[in-house]
Amino acid sequence: MRIDKYLWCTRYYKTRNQATEACKKGHIKVNGQVSKPSRDLFPMDKIIVRKNQINHELTVLDIPESRVGAKLVAIYRNDTTPAESLKQDELQRLAKEYYRKQGTGRPTKKDRRTIDDYLDDTE
Repeated sequence: MRIDKYLWCTRYYKTRNQATEACKKGHIKVNGQVSKPSRDLFPMDKIIVRKNQINHELTVLDIPESRVGAKLVAIYRNDTTPAESLKQDELQRLAKEYYRKQGTGRPTKKDRRTIDDYLDDTE
């Protein structure tokens, strides 16, 4: 099975076109080598998928016939992503939410003054 189709079947990408684009950009490595979208996969191949600044490490256990449900994905792949990578993702998410919640609008006058004071102190 092609690598782009496998990543789509195991729900790493919503569309097959997104999986193909990721391969073309060099975000997918199979057995340590950057792969093209048409590369064939076999059981026990090691895949590294760089998605959202995190390297997800997978081992192919079996090849699905077509796209599978979310509950059945574990049959076809073994996720060996290190815990520190997942922890880093959580820290990035928390850092974005620390200062201002998304959608709360532009900074207030108080926020602007705080920013100005900070910038004046660094000079």
